[in-house]
Amino acid sequence: MYLSLDGVMENPAWTAPYWNDSIAKFQSDLMYGCDALLLGRVTYQGFAAAWPKMEGQPGADRMNSLPKFVASTTLDTAEWNASLIKQNIPEEVARLKQQPDQNLLIYGSGELIRTLMQHDLIDEYHLMVYPLVLGSGKRLFQEGVQATLQLLDSKPLDKGVVGLIYAPVRA
Repeated sequence: MYLSLDGVMENPAWTAPYWNDSIAKFQSDLMYGCDALLLGRVTYQGFAAAWPKMEGQPGADRMNSLPKFVASTTLDTAEWNASLIKQNIPEEVARLKQQPDQNLLIYGSGELIRTLMQHDLIDEYHLMVYPLVLGSGKRLFQEGVQATLQLLDSKPLDKGVVGLIYAPVRA
């Protein structure tokens, strides 16, 4: 998840000037360390429109070949190596997590993440915090949401970006 210092995650085009090899490696390690992607509808549609056209680009073969699960109550079909989760999303995600070799990675998909947070279905948060304050926009942690997280790792990346990995503290 790309976040500004004030927690904004919306429309991360603002991250482009910061892109560099250390950020690419952080992202690549995540993508190559997962077994499948779990995406919300908006992120899925954006990715599905872009990634298949990027053949030959770094990571494109991996991104295009990964199995994908799309949480959406409005989509009727999914392509791009994707399966739909249309109902009982928390229950279906919990079931997926129980399957062997099912390390799921979520890109973007703020609404889906907030739903899964409510059901204690997020095991780790991999955040890339950028050194800017946007002042407005959708935030990952919305007002009224409370969570206690334990820092597992922090990685200073270039240009003031910091990679943070947290796990929820479970009672």
